[in-house]
Amino acid sequence: MNQLLQQLALLIHRHAPTSGIYRTAVPNLSLMHATHVSEPLESVNLPSICVVAQGVKTATLAGEMYRFDPSTYLVTSVELPIIGKIVEASPVIPYFSLKLSFDAAVILEIVEKMNRPASAESETIRGITVNQMSPALLEVVLRLMQLLDEPQGIPVLAPLITQEVLYQILQGEQGALLYQMATSGSHSYNIAQAIRFIIRQYDRPLAISQLAKSVNMSISVFHKHFKRVTAMSPLQYQKTVRLQEARRLMLTESLQASDAAFRVGYESPSQFSREYARMYGRPPMRDVQEIRGSTKDSEVLA
Repeated sequence: MNQLLQQLALLIHRHAPTSGIYRTAVPNLSLMHATHVSEPLESVNLPSICVVAQGVKTATLAGEMYRFDPSTYLVTSVELPIIGKIVEASPVIPYFSLKLSFDAAVILEIVEKMNRPASAESETIRGITVNQMSPALLEVVLRLMQLLDEPQGIPVLAPLITQEVLYQILQGEQGALLYQMATSGSHSYNIAQAIRFIIRQYDRPLAISQLAKSVNMSISVFHKHFKRVTAMSPLQYQKTVRLQEARRLMLTESLQASDAAFRVGYESPSQFSREYARMYGRPPMRDVQEIRGSTKDSEVLA
């Protein structure tokens, strides 16, 4: 394991030579290099696996913290508003990681090839987990990274190796997490569909009854399973996505608070300011000024 991790860290360093986030020629694969611990910053994580070759990072969802390092890996199976923070990194021992995003359709295709019998799930599972890294999974991830040194093989081999990565996850301790999210008709699958709808239309009013009906669930059952997957209610989820996006707009596009509020679907700037302060502990523009003053590295995106 240590030898594989050293090779992975060297490969990431080669293709991400300085601090930052790097997209690669391998579809849906990105790399991160950081030399300092980071401020907590947010994003809506796509379904993905995050593997750390060196350093430590945390991901927080609705107050629940997940810590992952080279001995583990993080899996998110649905779009979740995560707060990411690099907690161990230095110029001498930088943080190196990779993130591979995936589509539920690919999971379903693999499951069908495995001839895994369909079974009704007894309980929905949180859409984020930290799992123990295995040598088999790490070896496949390393082969995926090695394609960056032989780009002519990427169009043919990257889809095959990506499927192998997902196969190894399905074989692991939390394989049921991905299996449920890809199994049509399961509660987890229905919640994943509802989450995609909210993400696409987060700036519009949310009609819970219609959304529950669209995924063939009663309102009470929908609320119950939505909270199990996301750790929050549908309205809390939408509000979190809205406020995170408004914060990003103010930081990256220098929008005024009222403009950001309208952009993400608020009709009342005063309501936006109240909810923003409740979530982040200070009014919007003061929060943005504090972040700009304290953030030293652009690499600390979640």
